[in-house]
Amino acid sequence: MSYTLLRGSFVIRYPDLPRQGPEPDGDTVKFRPDTPALVEGLARPSGRPPGLSARGISVRLEAIDALETHFQDTHQELTGANAARDELLRLLGFTNVRFFDDLPNKVRSADQDELRGHVLSNGIDANGRLIGFAFPGEHPGPDGLAVFLDEALVDTSANARLLAAGLTYPAFYATLPATLRAHLAGVSRAARAQASPTGIWPRSAADPDGPAEVGSLDALTGLVMWPKLFRRLVPYLATGAADLDGFDAWLRADPVNRDDAVFLLDRLEHGNLHDVIRASGTQIQLTAWPEDFVISPDPAPPGATVEPHPPSTGDVLIVAALPDPLGGDGGHETVTLLNVTSRAVDLAGWALADSGGGREELTGTVAGGGVVQVVVGGRGQLRNQGDTILLVDPKGLTIDRATYKPDAVHPGRTIPFNH
Repeated sequence: MSYTLLRGSFVIRYPDLPRQGPEPDGDTVKFRPDTPALVEGLARPSGRPPGLSARGISVRLEAIDALETHFQDTHQELTGANAARDELLRLLGFTNVRFFDDLPNKVRSADQDELRGHVLSNGIDANGRLIGFAFPGEHPGPDGLAVFLDEALVDTSANARLLAAGLTYPAFYATLPATLRAHLAGVSRAARAQASPTGIWPRSAADPDGPAEVGSLDALTGLVMWPKLFRRLVPYLATGAADLDGFDAWLRADPVNRDDAVFLLDRLEHGNLHDVIRASGTQIQLTAWPEDFVISPDPAPPGATVEPHPPSTGDVLIVAALPDPLGGDGGHETVTLLNVTSRAVDLAGWALADSGGGREELTGTVAGGGVVQVVVGGRGQLRNQGDTILLVDPKGLTIDRATYKPDAVHPGRTIPFNH
């Protein structure tokens, strides 16, 4: 399956607001993309738009689930949770990372506040985060490139390396291609068999090898268990439940936010989370290993779109113009457009307008990450005395504008526009 290449920087600390900075953990890290419009162009299987701001967006690492360093004012076993977090930061290139004593999830200092890297993503999750595979350093391809992610490439990702080290559990959603899921399931099984003492598997509980004793919320903070199960137990116990006898009914009462839809690979049957959990008294366990079922993303609410956002300002840019071609101008003037998104944009109904009221209607399609050169030969005209060019969509929204002055115009010379 092809993933969209997003070039940018991983960010772990805000120098101007360090105590309000990101909170990296073992499967989530802040990322500031070079081209935010590419993020807007990703699919949204749960109908949630990306939680993108000027400081970036959180990346939820696909296929893995690390112990929680913080969740609803509690946490899982911190030895395992912090080990996964620290290794993720190391894999991305961060060194000498120190956290505040009174804010243990925020970075107090590090040799680097941010580092260049890239993400291969195929969508936005139900919390508005990028779903993706994280890699340190630069990718040789252009931003927005469609990259085929195979087993060899996925093994170089931070995701797979954390899984192979036994520092995280697997968590396979339906957004993960089947070939990669099967491969990463083998990686997880090998890590569990190896049971490295620095990983989670020697201390794992509440799994097919045996139940865990959960008598209270406090008991959860010292346990190593599949994090999604932990994230269900915390709100259940917060209701004041004295035991786990009512956990099954509590799950089933909310099939969207609690009782996730799953596909059981051993039976080839659709089911729900309650089908792989056994709970009674103070004991609870998974009856299947996490790599043996596939979790469905939260469904989109009624009316929400799961398709990429329609083109918006900055998605297609005017990057160059030739207002004074050699010879006659008529039919030889050109404007060059760049589609910075990862998807093709249909230009039907779009137009180039100039400051004199001229309008050149557009047709055709510009591929994701592609460039198209438009010949201005109809009712539009590029003035040699300087001009402003507008790119407008079928609704009349200005997608981009570019202005050039008379001293930039020379015969046969193309004028580049910086963005």
